[in-house]
Amino acid sequence: MDFEEFVLAAPVSDLDDEVAAREHADAVEFRMDLAEDPLSGLDDYDGELPVIATNRAEWEGGEADEDGRIDALAEAARTDFVAAIDVELAALTEADGEGAEALAAARAEDTATIVSVHDFEGTPEMGVLAELLGEACSLGDVGKLAVTAEDGGDALDLLRVTHEFNAVDAPVATMAMGEAGRHTRAVAPLYGSRIGYAPADPENATAPGQYDAATLRTLVDNLR
Repeated sequence: MDFEEFVLAAPVSDLDDEVAAREHADAVEFRMDLAEDPLSGLDDYDGELPVIATNRAEWEGGEADEDGRIDALAEAARTDFVAAIDVELAALTEADGEGAEALAAARAEDTATIVSVHDFEGTPEMGVLAELLGEACSLGDVGKLAVTAEDGGDALDLLRVTHEFNAVDAPVATMAMGEAGRHTRAVAPLYGSRIGYAPADPENATAPGQYDAATLRTLVDNLR
C-alpha cells in the first residue's frame, strides 16, 4: 500500500466486520487494542480489503496494555494481509523508543508505516503542527496528525499545514476531531490528506466526529 491516492479505512475491532466495509472502504483499520485475540484474528483473516494494523496505546486514546503491545504490532507487520501498521510518534521518540521494533519489522516485510500523533485536548499553533507532522513524516511512509478543533480557525490551520506538506509531496493523513473539525474529514483529502477513517456502522466510531464510511465516501467523491 503506497498511499499515492486517498485511502478510506474503516476501523474494525473484529475482522469479520470487513465484509460490511467492502462497499465503501479501500482498507480496514484493525484496532488490535479493541480486539479479544488480535493475532489469531489476523491469522484467520480471509477478507478482500488490505489491513492497517493499529495497537493504540492508552496514553494516546487506545486500550492496549503496554506489556507486549509493540511486539504484537511487529508480529502483525509480518502477516500477509497487513499492508500497513500505525505507530505513535511518541513511541519512537520518547523513553526507550520501543516503537522502533515495529517499524523495523514492517520495513523488513515491505509493509507501509504510518507514524501518528493525536491531540485530544486542542489544536497546537501552526509551527507546532508543522513540526509534529514533519517529524512523523521523517520516520514513517505517512505522517498522521489528528487534533481537536475548538473553532473554524483550528480547522483552517490543519488544512493549511496539510496543503503545505502536500505541496512538497510529503504523504500525510490529517483530520480535526470534534464537531468544529468534523468537516475536515471530508475536505482534508482535497488538500492532500491520503487517509480517511470512517466505520461502516456509525455506532462503531473510534474517534470524535467520524462520519460513517458511506457518507464520507460520498462527500469526498462529490467534492472532487
